[in-house]
Order: sequence, then structure tokens, then C-alpha cells
Amino acid sequence: MTTTSIDIRSGVLRSFDAGSYTATVQVTGSLQRYVTGLPVARNIAASEMTAGRKVAVVLFDESNPSDAVIFAVWT
Repeated sequence: MTTTSIDIRSGVLRSFDAGSYTATVQVTGSLQRYVTGLPVARNIAASEMTAGRKVAVVLFDESNPSDAVIFAVWT
């Protein structure tokens, strides 16, 4: 059995692409680090994905942003 390390991070939504349901997020604590192409959970309405909102991201593989998902958004 393999153990997988899961990393949960908070960030600020910088942009959202409703066509691909992906986002660009600035990771909290990093002025320079933007993660692009992050998948967004489909249970989050596109209308909720406005720039500047706080988001929660779970990273299953920190080196591969497509193996992550934004699972919460709040103000």
C-alpha cells in the first residue's frame, strides 16, 4: 500500500475560466507564486468564482497542478 501526502492550501482567486472550469490562484503567503490551470470542483457555481475571493485547494501532488482541486470559496 502506498501512502499519499495531501497538502491543503488557501489562496486568492485571480482568474476563472468557465469553459474549462479551471482557475489561477495566488497561494497565501506568496506574493510571487501563482498556480494556473487548477481544476475547480463542479459543485461550485461559476458565479461564485470572482477574482479576489478566498479559495481552498487540495494538492494531491504538489508538482502537478492538474492533480489538485479547488474545493471551497468564501469571502
